[in-house]
Amino acid sequence: MGAANKAKYPPLPIAEAVDIACERFPTAQASLPKGYRVDEGVGLVCHEAMSGRVVYRAAREMYEVRATVTPGGDYLTMFPAGGHYGANDRKSNTMTALRSSDKGETWSDPYVAFNIDYNQHGFIPLIPRGSKRIYSFGTQPVWGHYTRDFGLAENAPIGYLYSDDDGYTWAGPVLIDPINDPGFTGMSVMRMCETDKGTWLIGSHDGYHWDKPATSTYLYILRSEDQGKTWEALPDRRKNGWNLKPYNRMDEGRPIQVGDRILFICRTPEGHLWARWSSDDGRTWTDAKPTSLVHPDAPPMICHLSDGKTLVCFHHNRFHDKDYTGLRWDKGAENPAMGDRSEVWAAISKDCGETWGEPVFVYCNAVRHDAEASPFFNNQCSYNDLFMDGDTLNVFVPHLWRQALHLRIKESDLLRLPTRAEIIR
Repeated sequence: MGAANKAKYPPLPIAEAVDIACERFPTAQASLPKGYRVDEGVGLVCHEAMSGRVVYRAAREMYEVRATVTPGGDYLTMFPAGGHYGANDRKSNTMTALRSSDKGETWSDPYVAFNIDYNQHGFIPLIPRGSKRIYSFGTQPVWGHYTRDFGLAENAPIGYLYSDDDGYTWAGPVLIDPINDPGFTGMSVMRMCETDKGTWLIGSHDGYHWDKPATSTYLYILRSEDQGKTWEALPDRRKNGWNLKPYNRMDEGRPIQVGDRILFICRTPEGHLWARWSSDDGRTWTDAKPTSLVHPDAPPMICHLSDGKTLVCFHHNRFHDKDYTGLRWDKGAENPAMGDRSEVWAAISKDCGETWGEPVFVYCNAVRHDAEASPFFNNQCSYNDLFMDGDTLNVFVPHLWRQALHLRIKESDLLRLPTRAEIIR
């Protein structure tokens, strides 16, 4: 990170030690695994082949960072700056954007992406094949269209805004109203998919009783064959979605196509990412089964590599406890389950997610914990957004729910990162 960027975003204090692969490593350079370093500019322990910069730092908090390459060739990143939409009954965040015209070497100052009177969740980019229109899909908690009562605070309409001028101005929102479940509400913040046949698929889950420990969630695919004119909720209407017993949960799902199959990989509290597949353009799906990817109650982070056939999935490779307590914490006390989000590993699949290679270590948080902050913030390295541009993997991270990071690593270097056995000798 350059001197100007360090002056704009001074490095955060570095911890004395970090956890990697269930081992404790002092952050002194000589004590870290071979090839890894503390990048004080971004607050991570990462491989020397990875570079990064802070593109935004919030005064208090910000949330899911997503990015795309615009039809005009810019990198466009957007995220809600301010409080989480599900925690507030008033306007508390703004969708914020930055642009880069040199593949992330430099970034514009942050600006308001679209000035609307309700809170934002996240930016799910879609640029249909052969089009110059950019869509921003996601949760749309429009006042009066959802209720925060009865533990339904995160359920809202799903919809989109769109831009025909390379993402500078936006129209909308347009709300999705499935033909088989009018008035559908849920939440969507994971990347979507346009299939080879032009069908749009976006994952959404709804949650019940977020105000109580006994939360239940159901996962769906919202599917459109006519570029958003009409939609259907699959496998069925609300409360008939996919659900994993005995946890009564199945959350954030990400559809992605490889060849003539579509993988739908999703979040569960079971200790692994789970998956199902479709061979008929997303109309029907197999039963879900666990992948080999060890993961706590956190979302999938996945994209194609440069050949368009190989998948890379970022995952935490740690799982502490099936009783995931999330935001519940005692001041000054650590939460081991939340600590699972502090490490990020990568695994490769060449068969549409049926099997995965041995995970390799990518990075972990190196910033010293704030005694006044919750473990939800202190360990946050999750919700990465990934896309390939040429031979470079671009990674966007809402680090500590406080700063937006842009990380880069060559695909060839990613494939050479060490496994746990190579780190712990």
